[in-house]
Amino acid sequence: MKTLLLALSLSFFTNFIFSQTEFARIEKNSNIQANILFHDLNKSKDTLLLKSESEILHIYSINSDYKREIDVYLGETDLQIPLSKLTKGKHVMVVDLNPKKIIFVIYINDNLPVASIEN
Repeated sequence: MKTLLLALSLSFFTNFIFSQTEFARIEKNSNIQANILFHDLNKSKDTLLLKSESEILHIYSINSDYKREIDVYLGETDLQIPLSKLTKGKHVMVVDLNPKKIIFVIYINDNLPVASIEN
């Protein structure tokens, strides 16, 4: 009985310690007027999903070094932006919906794991 309990607790703690951390985390804009823009991450947390009834005119991100890593002018209502090219750290995202700008934050925690196939 003791060995079974020890084995179960060991497997639990091993799984807890070596489990993968999430790639990104979003801090949504909680302003009631920001409800015109759906902004969230997909299930695997590697893509930003944006949806609005009005056109999204411009989207850009400002990283911790005050540099723009995403800077796109468009005129779409439904968008998916991969986050794999963003550097690790905090990114302030600005979405321009004329005449409003919706601002929220995305934290990139780590680089995406690279899968390799050996012959």
